[in-house]
Amino acid sequence: MTATAVPSTRPQPDLMTLAFWVRPQAERLAAFARLRAEPEPAFFDIPKVPLFPSGTGAYALVTHADVTEASHRPKLFSNEPTANAMVDMPRWLAPYFGSMINMDDPRHAQIRRVVAQAFTPRTLENIEPDLQRRATRIVDDLIATGPRDFVEQVAARLPVEVICDLLGIPERYHRRIVSRTNVILGNTDPEYIGLSRDRLLAGTVGRTEMMFASARLIRAGRDLFGLVRRLGQERRRQPTNDVISRLVNANVDGESLTPQELGSFFILLVVAGNETTRTALAHALHLFTIHQDQRDLLLSNFDGHIAGAVEEILRYATPVIQFRRTVTQDCDLNGTQFHAGDKVVLFYNSANRDERVFEDPDRFDITRSPNRHRVSVAPARITAWARTWLAGKSPCCCERFSPGCRIFVRSASPRRCCRTSSTA
Repeated sequence: MTATAVPSTRPQPDLMTLAFWVRPQAERLAAFARLRAEPEPAFFDIPKVPLFPSGTGAYALVTHADVTEASHRPKLFSNEPTANAMVDMPRWLAPYFGSMINMDDPRHAQIRRVVAQAFTPRTLENIEPDLQRRATRIVDDLIATGPRDFVEQVAARLPVEVICDLLGIPERYHRRIVSRTNVILGNTDPEYIGLSRDRLLAGTVGRTEMMFASARLIRAGRDLFGLVRRLGQERRRQPTNDVISRLVNANVDGESLTPQELGSFFILLVVAGNETTRTALAHALHLFTIHQDQRDLLLSNFDGHIAGAVEEILRYATPVIQFRRTVTQDCDLNGTQFHAGDKVVLFYNSANRDERVFEDPDRFDITRSPNRHRVSVAPARITAWARTWLAGKSPCCCERFSPGCRIFVRSASPRRCCRTSSTA
């Protein structure tokens, strides 16, 4: 029997508000557990955001089965018009943030084919020596200066430096890129956009305040857009052996990236590519600090346990919490009927704690097997980079980071180390 998705009259946690996400973790986990026990997905109103299109609300997909099924049916659960925000992206943001992540086929497939020409297996193999240099220098710097802020000293440095080297971005731009990506991803964080925390949590930010905050966001996007445009022009005139050169000169069956597509893909790569890895690394430190038995197990046989540890960190921390989809036509999802135009939000953090899939899901266990976690829809090669950085699959990275791990675990503050924009 098929049930039609309808708004629930039962009291529900306010998942779509910022106030929910500053609650203690135990409360949030309990709220998602209650939602998973419901017979059908719950509906939530989406708060009105000044300057952004208003919406009617969205259904929360919180079970492993629902998130998996919706992820595997892109023709029915569409990335368009917006996948990376609860509300639809306004036209004044689209030039910078309307990337392939918000597209469906055929255009998504066309861009993916062009991009794939730049990210060949040989290109990824060639980052191995760079990983060695970066890992060595980062740990040496940490030993020399002493541990202070793990995110700044290690977790933020490693991915952005490797991505920038891969793209051919000079080192003088690295701090600038980190600064701009913090603004883009911290667009609801008072530290980066200058809005009152109390007003943000209360949902009372006014139109004028939002204009100033949006201006910061646009400036960050425009600055990154301008940077890659200038570098792209240089690489067209004088190609080098880097990814930007390959992207601007790629031509697949007559298809190439437009300047706008190049800019938005660059923003997607430097923002999502470094933030997800940074978040995973920061959570890894925190988890091995509070779960000393798992830390001891990992260090007792690093090569034997690191692969399982990576998968468990990705499941337990879930660096990307959610993405949105829009239903394209009336359809059934595991017994619930949805209608064209409905919005659904895939909560990966909840799917990764689903009791029907994971035994004792709130336990951090690096030997967990099988570990069928949901990690979002990052391109496979970007996900592979994250695993490479986190696991230190290069022997040199294992050698440099496993001794350093003892320093990090003893000395860093878990609260500060896990202070990232995508999870709390």
